[in-house]
Amino acid sequence: MAAESSTSANEYPIKTVVVLVQENRSFDHMLGWLKTLNPEIDGVTGQESNPISTSDLNSSLVFFRDQAAYVDPDPGHSIQAIYEQVFGVEWTEAALSSENAVSPKMNGFAQNAERTQQGMAETVMNGFRPEAVPVYKELAMNFAVCDRWFASIPTSTQPNRLYLHSATSHGATSNDTKMLAEGFPQKTIFESMHEAGFSFGIYFQQVPTTLFYRNLRKIKYLKNFHQFDLQFKKHCEKGELPNYVVIEPRYYDLLSIPANDDHPSHDVSEGQKFVKEVYEALRASPQWNEMLFIIIYDEHGGFYDHVPTPATGIPSPDDIVGPAPYLFKFDRLGVRVPAVLISPWIEPGTVLHGPSGPQETSEFEHSSIAATVKKLFNLKEFLTKRDEWAGTFESVLTRTSPRTDCPVTLTEPVKLRSRGANEEANISEFQQELVQLAAVLNGDHGTDIYPHKLVESMKVSEAANYVENAFKRFYEEYEKARDGGVDESEVIALVKTEALAIITNTSASSKSFIQKLFSCIVCDN
Repeated sequence: MAAESSTSANEYPIKTVVVLVQENRSFDHMLGWLKTLNPEIDGVTGQESNPISTSDLNSSLVFFRDQAAYVDPDPGHSIQAIYEQVFGVEWTEAALSSENAVSPKMNGFAQNAERTQQGMAETVMNGFRPEAVPVYKELAMNFAVCDRWFASIPTSTQPNRLYLHSATSHGATSNDTKMLAEGFPQKTIFESMHEAGFSFGIYFQQVPTTLFYRNLRKIKYLKNFHQFDLQFKKHCEKGELPNYVVIEPRYYDLLSIPANDDHPSHDVSEGQKFVKEVYEALRASPQWNEMLFIIIYDEHGGFYDHVPTPATGIPSPDDIVGPAPYLFKFDRLGVRVPAVLISPWIEPGTVLHGPSGPQETSEFEHSSIAATVKKLFNLKEFLTKRDEWAGTFESVLTRTSPRTDCPVTLTEPVKLRSRGANEEANISEFQQELVQLAAVLNGDHGTDIYPHKLVESMKVSEAANYVENAFKRFYEEYEKARDGGVDESEVIALVKTEALAIITNTSASSKSFIQKLFSCIVCDN
């Protein structure tokens, strides 16, 4: 959609924006106790509590504590679980009526957790001491924390990750295997950057979740995907990072290579090591003085947060209503999540509260990334009504010259989990979605095992191997299609049959269908 006139990109010193999105933790759970070090942070004091039963006036209370360490199992974070956590009552179809609207009380976390598993209330009502997350402690003291950043919608991982780069989930409130196979069609910030002559790069480790977007499956964007372990540090050292950088963590927990995405039951210390690795590579880069590094979490993962979730004045990005039975109108935000902003243009110990606009009800949420990138690079258009509304955070860049005292290295985290990874564990819902994405990439979505048979009883080690091999196959076949003369604007799909895997083009181009089909038939070994 059309934007109002924006200021010149030359006003801002930032030429490279780096985005790292971790998994399933709330602000209070990860950063709330930083308030003990910086009272300006809207964190916790230990007086916060939730009742075991919101309907029992005599219910016992669970107070928020600072004993979080290794978390297993995974708290609830579906759209109905979050409704109960935020409003203190279970979701029913009656909640669809405006007559039954209730205000966010943030008092249903313990109740929902106990319904999920007895004793889980203590888990969700605990946060990390600053010393337990030393990398975040050091970054918060040296740069900026935003203490009012919310998930874009009150639901699980995949829809929130879609908002990160497109300011909409295109109506998704949970996993949608049909849309996953087709690819979500909305325009992304990647395309906006490309159209304006700027570069972008996605550095992934096992599989890039950005391939949820259909348009990123175009042949011309193949060169924008990079193996993190092979290329990220090299690009940092050579000063070759693109203008918009997305870094994806490891989502599968293996004995040889532990997951570092912070999703329960993964060890948060591995996530701390990952953030440390990324920061130190950026800090050593000749591009450092032109960087803004953003660390956020996709959603809160069922963990307690005391700040009421905004529930009024939030625009639907595209007026799409979510599927039954929830019929969500995309008019509420999710729970508050951690957000750390890092740049030599930021003063130490900065705390960024709510935005000052562009609208009276504007908040920081995942669409703020696209909105801020638009402003920094003077892009022409907003993606949706949501990023047009979202607060921008360029105001955190308050200095007139870059700092020279930014730490070169960060503290080494201490391992929080005593045992190794459980490779034989069943995969989580989000890990299932990644396997299903991989099935789209390698052609298995055309068989009868997609979507559910494929992931039934699949173990972590099997899933990790499957997604890595699927992307490798996808990449190789895309290279063949490109080298065979298929138009680079094409989105192609591998379709597996008993004898062949046929890459079929899904949009028209100047080449004839027979030419395309002939150049894209490969043996199914």
